[in-house]
Amino acid sequence: MYLKNSNIFSSFADALKGIVKFFYRLYVKIPGRELKWWKKLLLWSGRVVLYLLTLALAVDINLFGLFGSSPELSDLRSPDMNIASELYAADGSLIGRYFLENRSPVEFGELPSDLVNALLSAEDIRFYNHHGVDLRATVAAFWSTARGDRRGGSTITQQLVKNLYKTRDSRSKGVMRNIPGINTAIYKLKEWISAVKLEYYYTKNEILTLYLNTVDFGSLAFGIEAASNTFFDKSPSELRTEEAALLVGLLKAPTYYSPVLNPGNALRRRNNILARMEQYGFIDLKAKDSLVKLDLNLSYRKSGPEKEETGYFREAVARSLEDWSRTSGYNIYTDGLKIYTALDPLLQQYAEKAVRLHMKNLQAKFFEHWKDINPWVDSEGKQIPDYLDKLAAETPHYESLYNMFSGNADSVRKYMNQERRMKIYTPAGRMDTLMSPMDSLRYYRHLLNTGFVSIDPANGYVKAWVGGIDYRFFKYDHVNQARRQPGSLFKAFVYTSAFERGLGPCDRRADQPVSIRYTENGEQRVWSPHNADWVFSGQNITLKSAFARSVNSVAVQLTKEMGWDVVIETAKRMGIKSPLNPVPSVCLGSGEVTLLEIVNAYCAFVNGGQLNEPVFVTKIEDVNGRIIYSHKSAPERVITEEDAFLMSVMLRSGLQEAGGTTQGLWEYDLFRYDTEFGGKTGTSSDFSDGWFIGVTPGLVSGVWVGGEHRNTRFRTSRLGEGLRTALPEYGIFMEMVLKDARLGSYRGKFKNPPAGVTKNYQCRSAERDSTAAPGNETAGNDSLPFLPGP
Repeated sequence: MYLKNSNIFSSFADALKGIVKFFYRLYVKIPGRELKWWKKLLLWSGRVVLYLLTLALAVDINLFGLFGSSPELSDLRSPDMNIASELYAADGSLIGRYFLENRSPVEFGELPSDLVNALLSAEDIRFYNHHGVDLRATVAAFWSTARGDRRGGSTITQQLVKNLYKTRDSRSKGVMRNIPGINTAIYKLKEWISAVKLEYYYTKNEILTLYLNTVDFGSLAFGIEAASNTFFDKSPSELRTEEAALLVGLLKAPTYYSPVLNPGNALRRRNNILARMEQYGFIDLKAKDSLVKLDLNLSYRKSGPEKEETGYFREAVARSLEDWSRTSGYNIYTDGLKIYTALDPLLQQYAEKAVRLHMKNLQAKFFEHWKDINPWVDSEGKQIPDYLDKLAAETPHYESLYNMFSGNADSVRKYMNQERRMKIYTPAGRMDTLMSPMDSLRYYRHLLNTGFVSIDPANGYVKAWVGGIDYRFFKYDHVNQARRQPGSLFKAFVYTSAFERGLGPCDRRADQPVSIRYTENGEQRVWSPHNADWVFSGQNITLKSAFARSVNSVAVQLTKEMGWDVVIETAKRMGIKSPLNPVPSVCLGSGEVTLLEIVNAYCAFVNGGQLNEPVFVTKIEDVNGRIIYSHKSAPERVITEEDAFLMSVMLRSGLQEAGGTTQGLWEYDLFRYDTEFGGKTGTSSDFSDGWFIGVTPGLVSGVWVGGEHRNTRFRTSRLGEGLRTALPEYGIFMEMVLKDARLGSYRGKFKNPPAGVTKNYQCRSAERDSTAAPGNETAGNDSLPFLPGP
């Protein structure tokens, strides 16, 4: 864009001075001589022109605040236009947008001639012949309005002023805004004045381009680029004649002429514009007759985050950039940035598919498990009184009804139980149904949810992210927003602390009852946890076997020896940021953490003891392509290389030791690709949360499964432990990853032990628990019991 005449206002002042001088000389009378009629007419006309120019100047400068603000010089030179920022995956593919108005500007050279001709035919056929205001069209509009046939007379330039500078909003109105009729005259005069200014500042082609980049096409599409992609899944340069006419037709009334909401109206409007194009000679009669017979043929892709498969990741990236936005001054919703992420599209695709497949199967088991019984029961299996009523009272819908009915609970209850049409989530997809709000609440409390994340342990790059079962219905992210009890996943920090204090995988502890006395909130308490199967074998087992089988008693003994504050310190050092209550049960995962932070902590075990912060964004460019942010890796050593190696051995032991809780991985086709695996399961009290973290040399992935409320759970370990609820999701995911030759970089074996390892790790448990069978988690001790004493 460029300025055609920077001296516009000095020229305007000179012209005004000349007019005044002319009419002054004309007005001066010669004594004894009467003015001729034509001079009187000129004098009267001159006064009218002078008054109008004076009024225009007063409106333009907002004299005494009477008329409201008009666009300033800086506004005209650099129009403030909200531009959508674009989110890219690691391979450069577009995976999402951030916007207040979904807009991506194009240049004039990208606009097909049929689009320009359709716009001129529909909106302003004399566009190239006027200077911002079409007097002929204006007079015709006044005349038609006077006859009761209201018709617009605004030029494209005037419409651009209205769209770009919001000349009709409350901020542009002055003291006279409440006088009937005056307000309309003022904003029309403002638009005329600003349109003339724009014609001085920009070429005609630039004005057309600005117009098509700013106008609202409906369906959250602002500008021709977004509209082309939304309605036809193509760029503007690829639009056909009838497609261009359809899009131009939307400008008059985006909802009324929407081809999605009102296809009949859209078709008639499109054909009307095609007829005008034929009338003005842009297409011939034969072409018009053939084009009006065509169907709409949409390829509709509604713009908006609720339609993006990567919606959870998109919002996670936005949250991660909040601090950067505050310090840098950039706004990801308005500044047209290009944001490049570490997300791997193939891994993301397989993660989403694994979630769909597993959760559909698991949900069917859950429905069968509870059948016609409500799952909101306490630990003793008793129905929780008024559970749904209390939940309903916490919803915004209930609150609005309560206010509407002035606190009449009976009226609210009746309304909440009335059936209505609604869209609900089902494991098979979205379903339209007839259901009351209370039935909907009851149904959703029978649903399980999940979170899945994969991280490259070498650099912290987030490679896949699924925050829930369906972003359209469940916006809450279970990867880094939800905090839940991790159960036995937390034992990794217990054993890491033990290794840092001289123990090794082959040291032994007895599987026997343990009690810990401690003080909480000034009260003396005793904690006596049990193993998951309620059995203490009495055997003297290696730490390696105890970790593999998730034996609670051994983890508790180690915590008692070291102190639970030591375990907490290790967890915090390894990246756990959630608050942890300083009680002994923290060793079995009684604290609440996010999936992201504990998966990232496990990355240090695979990365030689070095920890990276999770990396979402690798690079950001501004609207001009200038790099304004570039990620710089800054790994921190959190444990020694030897201890990291020993913990990687412990993670692998679950597949090697009898009764190991990760042996469910053998059910999946994972072991013919020359790739080594490790992992750990976790289950919280009453089976409310199921977890699994799987590790390979190149990828650490974590799964959480549970209900939005902790009462939504299985009742037995056979169905509810992490081995059954979370591990299968990882197994399905890794089957697809390893099978895809394009992802060969994620195959491989763990590194050889570092030089100088002094502790023995090549031991196998001599004892065999007769109840422990490979792949049977109940033989291990994965769940979290929290049984405080008096």
